[in-house]
Amino acid sequence: MAEYRLYCFAQSGNAYRAALMLNLIRADWQPVYVDFFKGGETRTPKYRAEVNEMGEAPVLVHGAKKLSQSGVILTYLAERSGQFKPDGEDERLEALRWIIFDNQKLNGFLGPYRFLKNFARPAGDPAVMAFLKARALGNLAILDKRLAKAPFVLGDRPTIADISLCAYLYYPAEEFGFDIAAEHKNIAAWLDRIKALPGWAHPYDLMPGYPPQL
Repeated sequence: MAEYRLYCFAQSGNAYRAALMLNLIRADWQPVYVDFFKGGETRTPKYRAEVNEMGEAPVLVHGAKKLSQSGVILTYLAERSGQFKPDGEDERLEALRWIIFDNQKLNGFLGPYRFLKNFARPAGDPAVMAFLKARALGNLAILDKRLAKAPFVLGDRPTIADISLCAYLYYPAEEFGFDIAAEHKNIAAWLDRIKALPGWAHPYDLMPGYPPQL
């Protein structure tokens, strides 16, 4: 059995953060497919009792530990491996600041927008979609401006802040209806730098469940 097991599915940018981190640090890991769409697995009493009471993926299993929330998983893996780890208190706090911004503001709006556009039945209400898109675009502009200053979010080397923030940005442009990289040159160059890291893989190649069974 692999050292790490990750409950995940290919369409989840939240799960991609953890899967990408595991791959980048060359961890011995295996995915555990979560049937989110057709089976509604995360909403079952069994999943909530045995895997995650919050009814979410990803969940990282490492020995007796069972960790949820991608920011917690990234922090745990960075501390264990010593890779992509913020250096010192100031960097740790800055990484946390950007991870929270990402979860609440950037992918916190972009993720639901993509879900409602592609996977929800019925699709999202147009007014809701317009609101989510506007907020996502505003927050993408903040990230793009930040990346004009340095190659990565905290400076010259990638950290867990970068791995968090890129979570949804490698999914195909047609899933959003607009091309994030084409419209944000600094984000595009940053995504290329992350993609060049040894161990990088696309979410649809890294996790099971593509194409989805809706």
